[in-house]
Amino acid sequence: MNPVIVLVGRPNVGKSTLFNHLTRTRDALVADFPGLTRDRQYGRASLGERAFIVVDTGGLGEGQEGVEQGMHKQALQAIEEADAVVFLVDGRSGVTATDQDLAKRLRSAGKPVALAVNKTEGLPPGIAVSEFHALGMGEPWPIAAAHGHGIKRLIAQVLAALPCAAGAVESAGPSPDEATPGTRVAVLGRPNVGKSTLINRLLGQQRVLVYDTPGTTRDSIYIPFEKDGRWYTLIDTAGVRRRSRVQESIEKFSVVKTLAAIDVAHVVIVVLDARGRVTEQDAHLVGHAIEAGRGLVIAVNKWDGLDDHQRDDVRRLLRVKLGFLDFAEIHFISALHGTGVGLLLEAVDQAHEAGSRDLATGRLTQILEDAVAQHPPPLLRGRRIKLRYAHQGGRNPPVIVIHGNQAERTPRAYRRYLANTFRDVLKLHGTPVRLEFKTTDNPYEGRPNRLSPRQHQRRKRLIKHVAKAARKRRR
Repeated sequence: MNPVIVLVGRPNVGKSTLFNHLTRTRDALVADFPGLTRDRQYGRASLGERAFIVVDTGGLGEGQEGVEQGMHKQALQAIEEADAVVFLVDGRSGVTATDQDLAKRLRSAGKPVALAVNKTEGLPPGIAVSEFHALGMGEPWPIAAAHGHGIKRLIAQVLAALPCAAGAVESAGPSPDEATPGTRVAVLGRPNVGKSTLINRLLGQQRVLVYDTPGTTRDSIYIPFEKDGRWYTLIDTAGVRRRSRVQESIEKFSVVKTLAAIDVAHVVIVVLDARGRVTEQDAHLVGHAIEAGRGLVIAVNKWDGLDDHQRDDVRRLLRVKLGFLDFAEIHFISALHGTGVGLLLEAVDQAHEAGSRDLATGRLTQILEDAVAQHPPPLLRGRRIKLRYAHQGGRNPPVIVIHGNQAERTPRAYRRYLANTFRDVLKLHGTPVRLEFKTTDNPYEGRPNRLSPRQHQRRKRLIKHVAKAARKRRR
């Protein structure tokens, strides 16, 4: 296995910046704001031919109550899993009491520790690291994570102290599919609807931070795991509020990362709060997933404790607010107690299979002909729309291309009828179906008229003669 290197330090010393530099990504949210990172973030990195796993953690040592206590536990758990630790300190702030306390904790952990003095750009190396010898963590390494200075030497020193496992050689970096194996499942919802609780319930462990305060999750966390021989990557996302309520720049970046998670996912689980009712914002989130063409599963959380009248009210609101979701499965769950959670991954598998299925041209054309025979297209300016054949134009979501005369003028209602027909016959449940209409070119359009004027006159006389003979026969 590849070695695991964990980045620890007090808040705002540059751990996420270093994480992004090592993984050559922007997976970790970065801003000049202390306490931004809260959950453990894993990424793949390499130095030369040596591959390793790097873990970003939340700030340690400042505050032990509320969310900070959860961040502290997350970081300590990451240290336990680590093969080596990179202890980051701020070269411009100097040694603080928090740094001294963290140094004592790391010495007692029994892990190899490299002391990295960040933000040393523009400072003489000797002066920048001189006072950090007092921490007793060995030789300090001056780096500048924002500019990439000194990082290769630091990581080379860390890896040199670790045994090289067989098979740990890797090229410059993993592809997105390698970094996120199996079916990618993004978990979306408004703040405090129970997304992180659901993630932990599916994993069977306290993997992501859970706290009874809206906005606890700020970044998108990618978590690979295996269940019943199948691989998944769960993506825990930040809660998305209405645009008018989003004011802090940090929250704006979190929303961007959430929307990006939709783009890379195969299936989206939208979590709704049964006790907070179904809102317009829920419908907007579902609309984002449908617009991106992702498979969709609806999880109505906090279902436990509701009486029959309240449950009927929630079902009515689902029909009113999300009536356009006739293709997605709706599951009523309790993420806290686990009720109904086991069925979610089955619905995810069904939606992913439907979205990635190969559809035969002959089968699609037969379904189109049966649908047209049962309910013909309407007349358009006195002319009937003729739909002739269909074939598959894409997957995830399934795209069906229909050819015919005036096909592009097919009314919206008839398009919905065809989409529902294809979905019902082919059992494409859990995924949107997109139809594209293409008008067949007229083979005679634009052809030059090859008759001479004399031939036109002879043709007109012949037509007149035939018409006159027909009138005589009728008499």
